[in-house]
Amino acid sequence: MPIDPYIVLLLATVGIAALLPARGAAAHVASGASTGAIALLFFLYGVRLSTREALDGLKHWRLHVTVLACTFVIFPLLGLAARGLVPVLLNQPLYQGLLFLTLVPSTIQSSIAFTSIARGNVPAAICAGSFSSLVGIILTPLLVAVLLGSGGGGFSGHSLVTIVLQLLVPFVAGQLLRPWIGGFVARHKKILGLVDRGSILLVVYTAFSEGMVRGIWHQVSPARLGGLLVVEALLLAVMLALTWYGTRALGFSREDRIAVQFAGSKKSLASGLPMASVLFGAHASLAVLPLMVFHQMQLMVCAVIAKRRARDPEVREGTAGQAPASRAGAATANRPR
Repeated sequence: MPIDPYIVLLLATVGIAALLPARGAAAHVASGASTGAIALLFFLYGVRLSTREALDGLKHWRLHVTVLACTFVIFPLLGLAARGLVPVLLNQPLYQGLLFLTLVPSTIQSSIAFTSIARGNVPAAICAGSFSSLVGIILTPLLVAVLLGSGGGGFSGHSLVTIVLQLLVPFVAGQLLRPWIGGFVARHKKILGLVDRGSILLVVYTAFSEGMVRGIWHQVSPARLGGLLVVEALLLAVMLALTWYGTRALGFSREDRIAVQFAGSKKSLASGLPMASVLFGAHASLAVLPLMVFHQMQLMVCAVIAKRRARDPEVREGTAGQAPASRAGAATANRPR
């Protein structure tokens, strides 16, 4: 299965943080830079999201409610059930990171890309990922407060305000400025894509640097990491099965089932990293480790599933008559987000 080159960069960033962690004044500079980078990232998300697409997506309210239920209800319930695996497969810090993973919003870009490859409902995937991210800005910190309590790293009203200012306010600003700068962003989307990924790498370096300085990595052993891989593989398999067969029982069309499966089974590294930095502080590196592992796992597995969905018999039989619609869906997926 394919290995995302970006994951190699993430792992390299972790290695650099282990060898050359930011300390003292450098740590303050890195922290401030990562905060600004994430704000810029969500500003660009706001600029890329077409307001018309978002309004059109409201027509598919059943689909969006289903994705939100998968993301913020079923995922957390499975995370709570994994508590029984402590201390057999997981230790307490890794379990807290796993539970945090189940509380973060869905992805945007990868959900759209895989839905397009599988010839699903691309506009619905765009809106589902965007709605999940916006809801998660408020709901994820609240769920952390309820389910993790003091293990959430000192959740408070101040931390919620910090997250809103860092994520939601830039997103809204991007939406407001979209009529004036949307064209510029569309013309330079490849360059700005590097800003997206660079922002996340900077947050990873800052979080893991602080973890190294505080010496918290002695809490993770190779055996525990192996246990984490097993648990996350089971978690992903359960969510992929529920989102596919459950939506069939609910009467969704094939195209909508694809959108729900890819939007409802994933978790966002871009949203989860800055939230973890605010909510977990010095322990953010351990908190985001399960999320980083799950991120690569979901990309590998969903890439295979998307290609197989594109070869479904009903897709091959309808290719001739539906080619224009497929091209339109692909064009929609390539629009700036």
